[in-house]
Amino acid sequence: MTSSNSFRIAVLPGDGIGTEVMGPTQAVLDAAAERVGGFALSYEEHPGGALHYRDTGTALPDESFKGAEQADAILFGAMGWPEIRYPDGTEIAPQLDLRFNFELYAGVRPIRLFPGAPTPLKDPRAADIDFVLIRESTEGLFSTRGTAKIEGDRVARDVMEITRPTCEKLFDFTFRLGASRKAAGQPGQVTCIDKANVLTSMAFFRKVFDERATAFPDLEARHHYVDAAALDLVRRPWDFDVMVTENMFGDILSDLAAALVGGMGMAPSADIGDKHAVFQPSHGSAPDIAGQGKANPLATILSGAMMLTWLGERHGAESAGEAARLIEAAVEKLFADGAALPYDLGGRDGTKTITDAVLERL
Repeated sequence: MTSSNSFRIAVLPGDGIGTEVMGPTQAVLDAAAERVGGFALSYEEHPGGALHYRDTGTALPDESFKGAEQADAILFGAMGWPEIRYPDGTEIAPQLDLRFNFELYAGVRPIRLFPGAPTPLKDPRAADIDFVLIRESTEGLFSTRGTAKIEGDRVARDVMEITRPTCEKLFDFTFRLGASRKAAGQPGQVTCIDKANVLTSMAFFRKVFDERATAFPDLEARHHYVDAAALDLVRRPWDFDVMVTENMFGDILSDLAAALVGGMGMAPSADIGDKHAVFQPSHGSAPDIAGQGKANPLATILSGAMMLTWLGERHGAESAGEAARLIEAAVEKLFADGAALPYDLGGRDGTKTITDAVLERL
């Protein structure tokens, strides 16, 4: 931290709508900080992404990486472009580089249906959807990214890697989150999502989960196979509180879960390690609407609120946590008032209108 009440934020707007939602998010963060008082944010913008790779041959310059490493937190837009790829055919994804290099093992995906926001579920119990999916973000089926080989143009092989040290940190993080949610009135139930009936790596994943659960006897520890979890996330998502799973499983299930609460424009996220954290929307760069002013900024705004909560907890800055709650309440009020509805949720309101509506409600 620059000083006792000033946080340095590395900003990586990225590609497409990532650049369009970043300014509005900073405006909301600054307005909340000014309203609450007690802390301030300073921003340092850094280049990176697919378009930067196209122009320079580098997806994430060393200067950007160093700036992110030296910052108190990293605010990330969206990076990637479907037509721009590495020689092996994979997309440009510097966010994965940050996860691996900074050991950001806990991918936090909160899923909450704001009253008044649309959902495809007709059951009235859908109003109770409020859970968190924790995705391990450095191992699993992503572990051999960039190193997998194609053998004789006949076989392509990726490897599932699960290690005890990462699992122990991941599960402890998950159970601590479950405990904090229970203290706030949530069920405090933690579910391990795996495929332990088929894969040895997943049986090991579950074994370590059960071992770490013994340190949190006040929490209910459960198991669910990933295929059944996909079914039940549609059938009864209100029954979940905190879920934890492998990297690829979490990648898939978090998108499914986002659809329950309005879509990717309502899906904030954080990738958290022991020393660093990246906060970004779960959505991509959306080339189909880039430059049209239609992007929903709420996922990035809510990711910014997650950043404030993390900074507040990490540095004992209660005012930052208060500002985060103020932002979340403003978003909730936006839907409760019916003041605006983003394009991706079936409305006709663009980035500026949505941002202004949030700012008014701060």
